[in-house]
Amino acid sequence: MTSTDPLRVTLHGAALADMGGSRPKKLARALIYQAEDLPHEAERHCLEEDFRTALRSAHSTDQLVELWRRQLTRWDYQEAPDWTTTAPRTDERRREVFRLLGLQQDTADLLDALIPVSKAAGPVVISDTFTPWYTPQSQQGRPWYWPAYRRLLADKGWPEYAVAGLDVATDHVLERLADPTRPDAYQAKGLVVGYVQSGKTANFTGVIAKAVDAGYRLVIVLGGTLNMLRGQTQRRLDMELVGRENILRGESEYESDYADDPAWSQGKFLTFGGLPSTVGAFDIVRMTTRDDDYKSLLQGIVALEFEKQEPALPLYDPRNLHRSSARLMVVKKNKTILGKLVKDLNKIKTPLSEIPVLIIDDESDEASVNTANLTRPDAERTAINRKISELLSMLPRAQYVGYTATPFANVFVDPSDTEDIFPKDFIVSLPRPDGYMGARDFHDLDSTITPRQRTFANSNEKAHIRDILVQGDEDDTCLQRAMDMFVLTGAMKLYREDKGGLGERRFQHHTMLIHESVRTDVHRELLGRVTRLWWDSGYTGARGHGRLRELFDTDVAPVSEVRAGGHAVPSSYDELLPYVGPAAMRIGGDDQPIIVVNGDKDLETGEADFDKRSIWKILIGGQKLARGFTVEGLTVSYFRRRTGNASTLMQMGRWFGFREGYRDLVRLYLGRGETMGKKEIDLYDAFEAICLDEESFRAELAQYSVMVDGLPQVTPAQVPPLVSQHLPWLRPTSPTKMYNARLVEVRSPGSWQEPTAYPTKASDLRRNTALWAPLFASLSATPESFAHHFADDGITHRFDALAAVVPSTRFLELVKELRWRAPSQFEPHLTYLREITLRGERGVEDWLVLAPQHANRSKRIVIGPDVPALSWFARDRRRDPLFGAVSDRKHRGVALRVAGALPGSGDPATERFVKERRGVVVLYPIVETQHRDEIDQDGGIDPAKVVVAFAFVAPASARVGDGRVLRFTTVDSSREGSAIIDASRLDQD
Repeated sequence: MTSTDPLRVTLHGAALADMGGSRPKKLARALIYQAEDLPHEAERHCLEEDFRTALRSAHSTDQLVELWRRQLTRWDYQEAPDWTTTAPRTDERRREVFRLLGLQQDTADLLDALIPVSKAAGPVVISDTFTPWYTPQSQQGRPWYWPAYRRLLADKGWPEYAVAGLDVATDHVLERLADPTRPDAYQAKGLVVGYVQSGKTANFTGVIAKAVDAGYRLVIVLGGTLNMLRGQTQRRLDMELVGRENILRGESEYESDYADDPAWSQGKFLTFGGLPSTVGAFDIVRMTTRDDDYKSLLQGIVALEFEKQEPALPLYDPRNLHRSSARLMVVKKNKTILGKLVKDLNKIKTPLSEIPVLIIDDESDEASVNTANLTRPDAERTAINRKISELLSMLPRAQYVGYTATPFANVFVDPSDTEDIFPKDFIVSLPRPDGYMGARDFHDLDSTITPRQRTFANSNEKAHIRDILVQGDEDDTCLQRAMDMFVLTGAMKLYREDKGGLGERRFQHHTMLIHESVRTDVHRELLGRVTRLWWDSGYTGARGHGRLRELFDTDVAPVSEVRAGGHAVPSSYDELLPYVGPAAMRIGGDDQPIIVVNGDKDLETGEADFDKRSIWKILIGGQKLARGFTVEGLTVSYFRRRTGNASTLMQMGRWFGFREGYRDLVRLYLGRGETMGKKEIDLYDAFEAICLDEESFRAELAQYSVMVDGLPQVTPAQVPPLVSQHLPWLRPTSPTKMYNARLVEVRSPGSWQEPTAYPTKASDLRRNTALWAPLFASLSATPESFAHHFADDGITHRFDALAAVVPSTRFLELVKELRWRAPSQFEPHLTYLREITLRGERGVEDWLVLAPQHANRSKRIVIGPDVPALSWFARDRRRDPLFGAVSDRKHRGVALRVAGALPGSGDPATERFVKERRGVVVLYPIVETQHRDEIDQDGGIDPAKVVVAFAFVAPASARVGDGRVLRFTTVDSSREGSAIIDASRLDQD
């Protein structure tokens, strides 16, 4: 007897299907009930002992286990079900499921071993209060498109936890929209924040499926600003949501706009077995096609008319709504096209006030946001924003949901502008999906490993980043090396198809992206350069093989050895050699190894249509490849494009995405000394700063999404101050999109805080140094050794420092008198320091002050007559009044431990200072480059040439009673000078 006994599988499948839409029920009873409709042999499978025996011999991929995986995962992920109070995705939830199923502990243990609880993070939601309406009860009997989409994802190989996660995330969006059947019109506006190329389209496809099932009858998808992006979105929705029958509507298969699409002939488009309206559901009528954007009167105004079964009742009445077809259009963000849509909507007979509308704005921070400051006289909205505003004004039942990976422009919209797209009702931050390769995977953020100790195995930068350092415009050394890497990684993919068991044509696409500029004249010059390099590369001769062998031995082999994740790696270049020629032929065998994608028809040497054919090519592009468009199979990127804002730069990161089977082969060649105006910038530092900005924003959202007394800590209108900026020259978004950001207080118990806006005036610097001098004078005469051992990494951070403990009032009085180049940066911290100093037993009692000292005692300065000689630190402002990072990461562990934010350090000297209600201050006397020659041989220096920088960690216990961790105001043009929230309330306990 095996676990795959067909009758057992059928019996369990029927029992689980019966429970699928409800709570877990006694399994034994469910099996007996289902066995009545099966052959009598099924009775022997009704016993739990039979199930347990099958599980003991089962594998995780057996059909019986897969049935249980799907259903257990659904119960694990279900949010706030009426059958349990346990949290989703926890061991407690799983135990409750087993209890309700009536399973014995042995059976439960076997299921847990085969199907562990997925504890992946769920979406983070910042929301205003709302009226719940989207419940399983309200949807009973109506779902059609969501179940079909869910089945399609499962058939595509999505793991059940991913489908369940999508179900939860889309529910969070749907339930915050207005009930389409409510008598009074309400217009909700929200924002969904994903990661670049991480599956946002799947989320809004799921939202649309659930929305039309619920009763939304006009869906307008704003599909980017380019035809190729709009067409890509249209195809995806047609394939996975609209379905074959809705596309054909009685026409011949060969008359479809997808007749030339391989996926159409391969049966990959969703099918229902008949036109939905003929099998008890409703149709989706397409108003746009893959090749045709919205065109005025293309199908006649009647195509926009909504049929009513009960003419005397409004369309939103359930008796009409659920018997009418839905309309779907994917529209480019173009003033003329949107104008045609507005014009046609004004002509239809169905009252616009009766139509439940869903507007999905893909890449909502591009073009949609108003960049004109409406507070100025005679200001007008920008063109696309004006058209979106018109749609929202004329469609009172329209719901607006923006989707983006770079949300900063959207949250800076003026909340008081009711005609704009500020997400006043909700912001949903999607979790990072499994298998996703994002910005963090190219950087060593928060690494406790020193640069000298980093290897291909423990450093993302060493594994994936390669520097572009050129000596003049004619230096193509780095470009040639990147192209060699492209050929080499192509050969590795062919090797894995053949020797690694992945199968022929597993890697349909293999691409390299070259992005230096948006200018077509630069693309023209690049095309010539890359073409010459390709034909001179000699990939089939001794010279080419010599370069590839060296690159394989020094780069590909050592990285893949430690990062291949079980995929095949050749033992030598000679073993890979038979695949190099075929790889080069797949790239350039048609004499067109390069595709230019920039809209200049004279330059386009090939079509980058990944849907119609396999593409192994080098792509040269700019704006068309910088946002939204998915470059399939992207393995090698050569990037030198400069920009001054984080949103634009992040969207250029086409190398982010899913890289199954070749993650170890991904290489990013980045400019480390690029000129932008008068500045020289390091693009790797820029992307790291963006990553920090993004992660900081997501962490803030997660922190403040926790309810306090059943109410949200923050609403979307209060989100703008949470946006960070880690590089002075790299703004979060375009300056024309930034409004409403004034922070009042940052409460930071147990976290490292590092001000950077120090003054530049000599008088201010001299004053600050004088304020710090008495504190320096009170430090210990000799350095003490401090250390913190990180048990998880097996690494110890050790340093010497002068030390002293000072009362909290003394430190507060000092920092209150400091001068700053940008006082607004430190004021929120000062408010918090004042609060915890004056709070008595619930605040801070004293501070441990540390002045780290270099092992090399020669690098010292003297800043006053009674001040001991101090180690100084070489830091510079990043061509701006703000410093970048000031601290040394090795000092943080000790400070966090003393403040109670980390467990034991393993160091007696450090533990001696650990105390309840004690914070830590770490001092960094900085001498900037232009003043270092002014240090005399005894260490003397003008105090006006020293920047005394510091970082602090407040006690982990320094929390206020209301549980809130920040206070702020958001500038609102309708109430200038006042806070959106009553800040005074937050002072109350």
